[in-house]
Amino acid sequence: MEKPPQPASLLSAHPETTRLPQLQDNVFFPETAKDVAGMLVLAAVYFVAGKMGLRLAFVNSSATAVWPPTGIALAAFLVLGHRMWPGILLGAFLVNVTTTSTIATSLGIALGNTLEALAGSWLVSHFAGGRKVFQRAQDVFRFALFVLFATSLAATVGTTTLSLGGLAHWVDYGAIWLTWWLGDAAGAVVVTPFLVLWIARPNLHWSRNLAVEAVAVFLGLYVVGQTVFGGLIPLGRSNYPLEFLCLPFLVWAAFRLGPRGAALATAVLSAIAIRGTLSGFGPFAFEARNESLLLLQAFVGVSGVMTLALAALVLERKQHEEALEVLAVSDSLTGLANYRRLAGALQMEIERCERAQRVFSVLLLDLDGLKKINDRFGHLVGSRAICRVAETLRDTCRGVDTPARFGGDEFAVLLPETDEAEAQQVAGRIMERLAADSENPRLSVSLGASLYPRDGATPETLLEAADKALYRMKRQRNGKSRVAVDMG
Repeated sequence: MEKPPQPASLLSAHPETTRLPQLQDNVFFPETAKDVAGMLVLAAVYFVAGKMGLRLAFVNSSATAVWPPTGIALAAFLVLGHRMWPGILLGAFLVNVTTTSTIATSLGIALGNTLEALAGSWLVSHFAGGRKVFQRAQDVFRFALFVLFATSLAATVGTTTLSLGGLAHWVDYGAIWLTWWLGDAAGAVVVTPFLVLWIARPNLHWSRNLAVEAVAVFLGLYVVGQTVFGGLIPLGRSNYPLEFLCLPFLVWAAFRLGPRGAALATAVLSAIAIRGTLSGFGPFAFEARNESLLLLQAFVGVSGVMTLALAALVLERKQHEEALEVLAVSDSLTGLANYRRLAGALQMEIERCERAQRVFSVLLLDLDGLKKINDRFGHLVGSRAICRVAETLRDTCRGVDTPARFGGDEFAVLLPETDEAEAQQVAGRIMERLAADSENPRLSVSLGASLYPRDGATPETLLEAADKALYRMKRQRNGKSRVAVDMG
């Protein structure tokens, strides 16, 4: 049986083992050769993605409604830190200089793209949880708001630079700005969650049933996406407003596959929809291709944000339920199992050993002189003494054992597959560990043990036998701890 999680107690706080590494936001320059290599790789990835996006630049050669590099840059800053900015600047400059052949204009656009990612990642890191932004619904909405603001910076700098450089007419400023802004925003909403969530946890821990369900989700999403945007089923015309058919599969992914599944589903749908729309299929396919892509990106962006928020909300609820389950079977002071969990574990072990004809042992411990400790040192020190015994049990027990706080100053330990001699050894380790503890006040415990099925066949009879053995030991000790343990 697994040890229960350890909540923070009155006297000590346990570190959060699942916390992601914190960003070093104060580092803006490379520190090692590895950082430089990472920047070059990032610049290459940005360049390739940018050139692919500019193939769909219809309103201006430097403005496209499909711009994944924004999502790449924002994810890079959230995961790797702001010191990667030279890679983004270099990649953005190369994309534009090979498009416009104007160094000054390309540099201005690259600065705008870098500022966009820096501003967005700074806001997300400080006000929306950083890399954990997609774990809470409220942070997902903050992320969307910050993305809309940050991408407006790049759109403004980029469009103004094009106009001042004579590469765009001022009369087209509004159309170019809108295309730039919406393309960058959609790229951030679709690409950033996918990269952040899958880079942070690249390994899947899905059960077999959940993996089968995931296959069903994405197979269904692909079929529906091809039907709506790819002309899979021939209809009377190619642009019926059927985009709502995709929403149930996005909701399904959000509910069952979590934020990572939701981000992947949004990215898959976006790729299918863009390809189909450019081929003239789907509800957003119009004669003006840039207008088609703008409408499509608005749909994908809104759907993506709502899907991620729903997934985060489901994750929050699941985490709260798990926390409540842990609290229901855990002692609030020590983090050990409580009596409810101990009784359940005992019953399960009895049923298992009855089928397999095995034995197991139960230890019962009592902290000696707790009232004297409370009277002399105060109740906080007494509570600390209880926690010290709990820590000793955690350190000396196996992963399959179940240490529990039985009540007050009493503890119990369920020892599966343990006979009388082995139980004696465990008890000896516990008492020796307490004797070696130099923290004041010094602690000692009395122990009793029972053996299944010799001393009982129910949780109650086993605990009663161990309790009787414990009090026999108390009467025989004369105030000194002994390694020998009275077996019921």
